[in-house]
Parts: sequence; C-alpha cells; structure tokens
Amino acid sequence: MDGIRYKRISLKLSGEVLAGKGDALDFSAVGKIARQLRLLWENGVEIGVTVGGGNIWRGRSAGEMDRNRADHIGMLATIINSLALQDALEKLDVPSVVLSSVEVPRFCENYTSRGALAALAQKKVLIFAAGSGLPFFSTDTAAALKAAEIKADALLLAKNVNGVYSSDPNLDPAAVRYERLTCKEVVEQGLRATDLTAVTLCMEQRIPILVFSMKEDGAILRAVRGENVGTLIES
Repeated sequence: MDGIRYKRISLKLSGEVLAGKGDALDFSAVGKIARQLRLLWENGVEIGVTVGGGNIWRGRSAGEMDRNRADHIGMLATIINSLALQDALEKLDVPSVVLSSVEVPRFCENYTSRGALAALAQKKVLIFAAGSGLPFFSTDTAAALKAAEIKADALLLAKNVNGVYSSDPNLDPAAVRYERLTCKEVVEQGLRATDLTAVTLCMEQRIPILVFSMKEDGAILRAVRGENVGTLIES
C-alpha cells in the first residue's frame, strides 16, 4: 500500500459505530471495521484501538446514578465491545489482544505500556478496553493517553460527524467545517472536537489528532494515508 502517512496509530472508535438499528451490537458493522483494520495490518501499520461503550451505556446520561458507578458500567461496556472486535479480527486471521485498564483476567489481559509495546513487536493489533480505568475521563482521553504511551504517530478519532465545525451542524445550517486547526485554537474557541484533556495532552506530546467520520467506506484507510477526510488538529 502506497502513501501511508501514519505508521503507528491510536484509533478511537465510538461505541455507536458498532451498533445497528435497534441492536447494541451489529456484527456486520463490527466485521466491516475489522476488514479495514486487516488491510492496514497487512500493510504494516501498527494499530492500537480504544473502543467506546456508548452503544450499550453512556455514563454521563445516567440520570441520578452516582457518576463514579455509572462510569464503571461504561468501562464494562467497552470490554464487551472490545471482545466483539477481537472475535471479528480473529475470524480474519488477524492476531490481536485485548488489554484492559481494569483487572478482568477471566476475559482479557491487563494493560501495561510495556505489554502493549511487546504485543506491537509481535505484530498484534491492540484493543484497549475499560478506557483509562478511572471515572470522569472520556475514552477520547484514554485514546490520547494510549497514543502517548505507545508513541503513536497520530490519534485518529472516528466519530459520527466528519470533522470539527464552528458550531453544531445539526442545529446550525451555517456551521463551517474546519480542515486544519491548532490545539490552541480548539481550546481558545471552545470547539467541540474532543474533550480538552485529550487535546491538551496531544498538544504537549506533539501528537496530531485527526477527527473524521466512519460513515464513509474506507474511512480509516484514508485517514491513515493523511487524506482530507475530516479535521487535522496539530500543535
């Protein structure tokens, strides 16, 4: 494959991209993502995937439930999604490992940065479960942390919207999509690209962030090639 820009990536998949109509998990959608990852893996791209859990549970929408407990449920939801993605990859003969930030040894291995780097050296796709292992932090921030720890070339945020806009495009028909931004511009303008913790961490570590939509075919491949598929945020 020609034109690969990012050789090692930290990819955040929102849980919603794994869902179907009326189903928390759509295995055809999971399989489609797995096939994109296989193509990258076959061409030598080193991959770490942080999976969200929003298709099953959203802790911030848990009403009067204690936020700490609600986020714990969300972490469990990401483990479910991670195991589903691993199963899809294994069906394609792609070696992978689920690394969890909370201890669930019956289901997957515990995350350490050393273990993650060793698995990359063994040509395995890394699937990061349970976010950061801590409440009050989003899975976007977890993906940024993993990007720093595995020394990724870029943080790729696969969303339901094709980039960062000046305002909510669902509410404002005049909203403008940005092709390029700096981390400082995102913070100063209060743009809702991702949470500010993730942006600040990537700014300090000089890790570019690419926000793009999973709705288009081959979106992950195009993102890894550095094509104009969304919004590039750089230090």
